[in-house]
Amino acid sequence: MSRIAKNPIKISKEIQCTFIDGVFSAKGKLGEMQTNVNANFKIDINDDEIKVIPKGEFDKDPNWGTTRAIISNIINGVTSGFSKTLELNGTGYRASVTGSKLKLELGYSHDINFDIPSDVKIECSKQNIIKLTSIDKEKLGATAAKIRSYRKPEPFKGKGIKYSDEYIFRKEGKKK
Repeated sequence: MSRIAKNPIKISKEIQCTFIDGVFSAKGKLGEMQTNVNANFKIDINDDEIKVIPKGEFDKDPNWGTTRAIISNIINGVTSGFSKTLELNGTGYRASVTGSKLKLELGYSHDINFDIPSDVKIECSKQNIIKLTSIDKEKLGATAAKIRSYRKPEPFKGKGIKYSDEYIFRKEGKKK
C-alpha cells in the first residue's frame, strides 16, 4: 500500500481542475497543464483537495504514488512554478542569453549555442549564473541536465557547470 498516494493534494480556490476521459488538466495563474492518467486510476476533485483513487483492487499498483506525484507537480507548477540555478566555475566560462538561444563559452574552441525550449525561461543575471524557471518540472530538470552535460564539474579543480545546491567532492592531486 502506498503511503504517498493516499494523501490528498490541497488546492486553492484560484485553480480550476478537470478530469475528463483520462486526461487531467489544471489551470492557474502561471498557465495551463495537462497529463494523461493511467486507466487504472480515477481522480476525485473536491472543493479544496484532489484524491487519486485506484479502480478495483489495484492497491499494490506501483504507479499509484507516481500518478499522485505527477498531479501534485502540475498543481504546484501552475500556482508557484519551479526554478533551478546553475553555476559556471572556471576561468573564462561565461553564459549569455540572446533571443531564444543560450550562448555558453566553456573553454572549448567553439561556443555552444543551446536552443531554449518554449516553456522554459532562462535568465543570466551574472556571466556565471544561469537561472531556469518553468511550470513543467520534468522539462525544467531535463533542460538543466542538458546544459550541465556540456561541461560536468570535475573533482580536482571543481571546474564545470554545477547546480547551485550541489556539493562537488574534491580529490587531492598527484604527489611527488
